[in-house]
Amino acid sequence: MKHFSLFQSLPDFFQNKRLTLLAIWVTVMAVIGTVLAFKANMVVGIVWVIIILCALVFVFNTLKIIGSDTQKYIAGLSYRVNRGEQEAIIQMPLGVILYNEEFEIDWVNPFIQRISEQANLMDQKLNKVSSVLDRVVKSASSKDQDTWRTIDWLGRTFEVQVQVDLRAIYLRDITDIAQVQRKYENSRLFMGIVSLDNFDEISERLNDAESSTLRSHVTTMLTDWMDQHEIYVRRLSPDKYMLIGYYQGLRLAEKDKFNILKSVREDTSSQNMPITLSIGISYHDGDVMSMAKAAQTQLDLALGRGGDQVVVKSPQQDARFYGGTTNPMAKRTRVRARVISQALSELINASDQVFVMGHARGDRDSMGAALGVRRIAKMVDKPAWIVSDPDEKRHTDMQMLYNAIHEDEQTKDALMSPADVIARATGHSLLIMVDHSKRSITESKEVYDALKERLVIVDHHRRGEEFPEKSLLVYIESYASSTSELVTELFEYQSKNRRGLSRIEATTLLAGIQLDTKSFTIRSGTRTFDAASYLRSVGADGKLIQNFMKDSMEDYRQRADLISRAQFLDSDAIVVADDKKSYDSVSVAQAADSLLQIVGIERSFVVARRDEKTIGISARSNGEKNVQTIMEKLGGGGHLSFAATQINGVTVDEAGQQLYAVLKDETPLDEEE
Repeated sequence: MKHFSLFQSLPDFFQNKRLTLLAIWVTVMAVIGTVLAFKANMVVGIVWVIIILCALVFVFNTLKIIGSDTQKYIAGLSYRVNRGEQEAIIQMPLGVILYNEEFEIDWVNPFIQRISEQANLMDQKLNKVSSVLDRVVKSASSKDQDTWRTIDWLGRTFEVQVQVDLRAIYLRDITDIAQVQRKYENSRLFMGIVSLDNFDEISERLNDAESSTLRSHVTTMLTDWMDQHEIYVRRLSPDKYMLIGYYQGLRLAEKDKFNILKSVREDTSSQNMPITLSIGISYHDGDVMSMAKAAQTQLDLALGRGGDQVVVKSPQQDARFYGGTTNPMAKRTRVRARVISQALSELINASDQVFVMGHARGDRDSMGAALGVRRIAKMVDKPAWIVSDPDEKRHTDMQMLYNAIHEDEQTKDALMSPADVIARATGHSLLIMVDHSKRSITESKEVYDALKERLVIVDHHRRGEEFPEKSLLVYIESYASSTSELVTELFEYQSKNRRGLSRIEATTLLAGIQLDTKSFTIRSGTRTFDAASYLRSVGADGKLIQNFMKDSMEDYRQRADLISRAQFLDSDAIVVADDKKSYDSVSVAQAADSLLQIVGIERSFVVARRDEKTIGISARSNGEKNVQTIMEKLGGGGHLSFAATQINGVTVDEAGQQLYAVLKDETPLDEEE
């Protein structure tokens, strides 16, 4: 301590180690010079000592002055820096809030106090001052304290940074920047195309005057609604319109969920001329040409999903869907079926071999359609097989169907494993996907990847975003009861000189129709019964179908266990199964179907574990409400009245909570659906 006190008592410049060493070095040199001077001559020595003493006094005073000036400069600079920091915190448009462990405000700088409408923010809870700010603070951690988040508060837009260790909040006012950005976003263009889904069919039974009146009426309704939302509309043809507008107008249209769909549908239905609209909209694309092409793509997607809906998409975001509240109406002509049948035959003729693939965990509709398409290929003398994983665990009904296929002389060699398909396939082979259009749910992703350049899709589910980019032929008709119905219709336009459907093939096709229509009680139109009649005429066996529909005792117990767990939310029945048990997908679907038989239930959802990694949700509706949109929000899809999804990496309870959250967030339009 004494040495430290002595050091502190030295002049300021001696407290600098470098100057101290310099002084010691000069002193040593002076002593040596003095000794040498006295040895040479006494008078010279005395004169040298006087010179050295004068020099030391001068150097000492000079260094002392320099040290003093330096200290004064540093002290002045420190004062100015500290004062500048204080003034910046107090005067600059940067908000500072200090809070305590109880999330109460200890101090705010004048900027925050000045813009706040409250007289005093001190000692107030953060959640009372701003719920948004409170969430940001409580969700912050020391790892992301350098992250700025944007919030709206006090009528302004702020970027917020939270220093958890100091319990300090910094708010940077970016209101002007945000306003410029919003103005720029709102002034960006969007393009859309409107299609009158069934105008041609409706106008067929009208005379020219009535058709013109209907077209003018719909055009007036559409124009009036678009004017209200600041959107320009121009008719391109009797059943097509072009939309152009700013993004601000699109936001207004999305805010009311494009209720023009409902208005046109209800107004024309009351006149016994039901017209529905489909709209595809693209925005924030690179240029006008790209935007126009994207708008047509979104319209195709809307039509592929059954029409009566709007698809809105930008390149940076997922598609948003509005509408889709009605079941698609069956076409009254079979022209499309005839064209598809001929086109499919030509593609098969141009191929060296054909592979038909249904979805994973196939059902009777998937297998029936696959057998039917295989028979079409055989009718034009092309080798064809159905892709089927021999190691897949199957439900009782499907196992009985597979046994019947293996026992039948005409179909015993119809199935081929994915590994054998990949080994046999060539660049001229054709892959036909039936009853699905998504790679994620196909029987074999490897087969799809190997043959995706030569692909045909035959499906009755609404088209989703996960759709193959390149397809040689797409036959998606969401009005159809099943894919088996679509495939059955194709046989009417095949050559009559070739061997047609065998007994097991016709039976499986009819079983597929019966499965998806719940024994012809839902989604059954005149064409459904026509297809069923044709299949019975070529040998479909009703008794064999009854055998395919039987369950084992274990399957029956699983279904009963699921139904016993049902909980009810308004008109929805929801089952969240035991997380420790795995349930067969067919039993889960059957449980969802059975719940619809309860009085007052319009939708049913069954959440159950499929395997160690996967949770499946099966959804069913009586047609009054839409379950497809619910499942799409959870990553799945399907049809208006039946849909499903799979979720990985969560428990059954967590998947159930996700389902409840989606149901809770339903909009009024969804409730109508």
